[in-house]
Amino acid sequence: MATLFHIPKVAGVTRATAKQQMLKQLICSDAPEQALRYHGFRVIAGVDEVGRGALFGPVVAAAVILPVKLATLSRMGLKDSKQLTREQREKLDRKIRKVALCYAVAEVDAETIDRVNIYQASRLAMLQAVQQLTTAPDHLLIDAMLLDLAQLSHPCAQTRLFYGDALSLSIAAASVIAKVHRDALMRELDQLHPQYGLASHKGYATPEHRKALREHGPCPLHRKTFAPVAASDPNAALDTLIESGDLFLEDLENPGDLENPGDLENPIDLENPIDPAPLNALVNPHDPDDPMVDQTPLDLSGEPI
Repeated sequence: MATLFHIPKVAGVTRATAKQQMLKQLICSDAPEQALRYHGFRVIAGVDEVGRGALFGPVVAAAVILPVKLATLSRMGLKDSKQLTREQREKLDRKIRKVALCYAVAEVDAETIDRVNIYQASRLAMLQAVQQLTTAPDHLLIDAMLLDLAQLSHPCAQTRLFYGDALSLSIAAASVIAKVHRDALMRELDQLHPQYGLASHKGYATPEHRKALREHGPCPLHRKTFAPVAASDPNAALDTLIESGDLFLEDLENPGDLENPGDLENPIDLENPIDPAPLNALVNPHDPDDPMVDQTPLDLSGEPI
């Protein structure tokens, strides 16, 4: 099914600025759900993720199937979790879990994120959340993504809704549940790794977090393929190369070349394995979704989103 809503880019305005301006004007309602019901769909699940731009911990997704009547949640001010304070989110989280027909939360850990990349890890977390629903949906409303539904055991349609967490109550409910879940997890992990200040920044690339990385280096729960983490770990590039298998003899066309490493087209400098230039070249300072750029958004209470 075609996308029901799409907010175009505004010429001359950065994506981040345009998004913030639009979010303030958008009204979160059940209009997308009503439109789908008009087309015959009855069991609609909202799906969203949080933690995509963090440097630490899992990306978390939630899937929520709400009842047809959503007046109570609407009156409580349910909308994009980024537009809510922590107190508002936690109050709505309790209400959503109480009134939802069913909901599910899924996590994809940092190791998997490093292996498959953050975009695919986000899709995987969303798909796992949908798979865990105790009631099978006949349509998914997803915030800006499409999933590989061939892996589902039941047929299901899907619609990606740009800025869906600010337009659809179902997606907003998923964003709230995912956000509250991940924030609570970060506070728990702060007890195990107090040196990073996770309780305050929730694993995002704040100046406080970057400073802690420089002082203490990363831990196993950091996403080592993200530039700020890789830059703080002198062994990260070498570890990645070893894991890729490129250092093994059988991967060389002529293993004898190791006797004269200076003759190799791309010799390996084991004394200085990290060259920051390739990492820096990957950064797109104009892309607010680039996890390598320090553009950590804050919610209304000043906490990282």
